[in-house]
Amino acid sequence: MYRLARHGTARAAGLLLGYIADRALADPARWHPVSGFGRTAMALERVTYRDSRLFGLVHTGVLIGGAAGLGVAMDRAVRRSGWAGEAVGTAVATWVVLGGTSLRRTGDAMARRLEADDLTAARALLPSLCGRDPSALDAAGLTRASLESVAENTSDAAVGALVWGALAGTPGLFVYRASNTLDAMVGYRSSRYRNFGWSAARWDDIVNLLPARLTGALTVAAAPTVGGSRNEAWEALRRDAAEHPSPNAGVAEASAAGALGISLGGRTEYAHGVEMRPRLGSGRSPELADLDRAVHLSAAVQSGAALVSATLAVTVGHLDFRRRSRR
Repeated sequence: MYRLARHGTARAAGLLLGYIADRALADPARWHPVSGFGRTAMALERVTYRDSRLFGLVHTGVLIGGAAGLGVAMDRAVRRSGWAGEAVGTAVATWVVLGGTSLRRTGDAMARRLEADDLTAARALLPSLCGRDPSALDAAGLTRASLESVAENTSDAAVGALVWGALAGTPGLFVYRASNTLDAMVGYRSSRYRNFGWSAARWDDIVNLLPARLTGALTVAAAPTVGGSRNEAWEALRRDAAEHPSPNAGVAEASAAGALGISLGGRTEYAHGVEMRPRLGSGRSPELADLDRAVHLSAAVQSGAALVSATLAVTVGHLDFRRRSRR
């Protein structure tokens, strides 16, 4: 039974080490497993695609199930190598799936291009942050799109992976990243993916329910680090998050808007059409300096999520130990 409690501490250590590796190294430069998953998903789509929710469900189930199976196999392998091996295995898996540092670097690069008034370069970079149509955006539109993406993807690229790593170890890390990646590929309301991508989008909503709310809470707590108000961040989160069409993106974006003292939302152009997003926050329109502040806010939230997730991993390990010891 003692081994069960040790799994929690090994998982916590691995999560922290993986987070530190992401901060120091960002994503793997070559042979990135997430890119491999994306190529596999594209190849499978050529076989499974039909304009049907059922075929989309099969597509999603095969890919998510494969990610879960790979995670379980890796988890079993590293557990046989003792506490240190389990910690290192979890650290590697965490580093591979985290994208927080790449997100912050991309947000910073966008700010520098906008600062130089190089809209051509800024538009070329925008697809690395979100799926909006960059050709339709001026400097203000690029600023808002980038800021909203940094806020939302703080949860998607970092907090979500850490939370599921704490709850379910390597399988949780792999399933979460696969879910998020698949949603980014097919979870659109376009004519091609409205039916086929429905299950991927709904599944991604489910796995992000807890991470998005932790992101919102940490954003409220971190508001003073960027000169913001915790009260304003909480009020925006409480008042505006539910107005967003996404049950999770609205939490991250509304809390960030309140923390930065700005408002987000409005006309949002995608390749498949235009959506009118509700206003989040009650402040002024975002400015270029706010994008820099959003990047710093993201870093603070990610650091907080790493600490919370490590604590959660230890807690889960001890609860599992106590539950089994009563049998």
